[in-house]
Amino acid sequence: MSLAVVTGAARGVGAATVARFVARGWTVLAVDACLGDREPGAAQATEDDLDAVVAAHDGRVLGAVVDVRDRAALHTVVDEAVAAHGPLVAVVAAAAIIDGGHDLWLTETAVLDGLWQTDLVGVWNTASATVPHLLAAAGAGEQPAFCAIASAAGHRGLWRLGAYCIVKHAVVGLVRALAADLHGRGVTVAGVSPGSTDTDMLAATARLYALPDVGELAQGQTTGRPLAPEAIARVAEAACTLGPAVHGSVLDATAGMR
Repeated sequence: MSLAVVTGAARGVGAATVARFVARGWTVLAVDACLGDREPGAAQATEDDLDAVVAAHDGRVLGAVVDVRDRAALHTVVDEAVAAHGPLVAVVAAAAIIDGGHDLWLTETAVLDGLWQTDLVGVWNTASATVPHLLAAAGAGEQPAFCAIASAAGHRGLWRLGAYCIVKHAVVGLVRALAADLHGRGVTVAGVSPGSTDTDMLAATARLYALPDVGELAQGQTTGRPLAPEAIARVAEAACTLGPAVHGSVLDATAGMR
């Protein structure tokens, strides 16, 4: 019996990653804050979304309404899941929000603060709660892995998404720093940077740009259209299962974005 943890699991790339891990025969702790429209910025997933993910997988998914900004709550839910279903063999930190829509010098500090706490500190907290268990699994002969979902915005500037770009660059830095700390200790650390992907977050990005739909956001990709969440989930699964060859890497899943 093996356990995986996925944050931001109620929809989009997170939900698709849950499905990939269940198909591997793993039990999955699916974590999501389920805040809906209770905070500024794009509407997030709801408890109904998370319940649907749990219901789709015949008892193989444990749903937990936990905000990744709450380190203590994350520790508690992960510890309990590992005690019941461990060892912990894979973690995908996919929880994130999007906000912006203005030139950097006109962007409110609250926008940067909100993105920083969820998109960066949330990954930090997820590592805090899970890496000790990954180390224990490595010591028991498993080949566990930690994967953080970054973004194309972690490698380039995107118009009027300055705060988001800053934070996603920091996620890339976190992956590299965590990989350095875990060098030679049996835990693979990698990141995945998606391009435009057909999720609620991309729809929210289109609204920030006052676009009628998401199509224009994917014109720089070789597909000419947004990627499916399942495509990114396959890359996240690879990051968690390819072993030490990808340690310290941030895998480009941008479909050749220009």
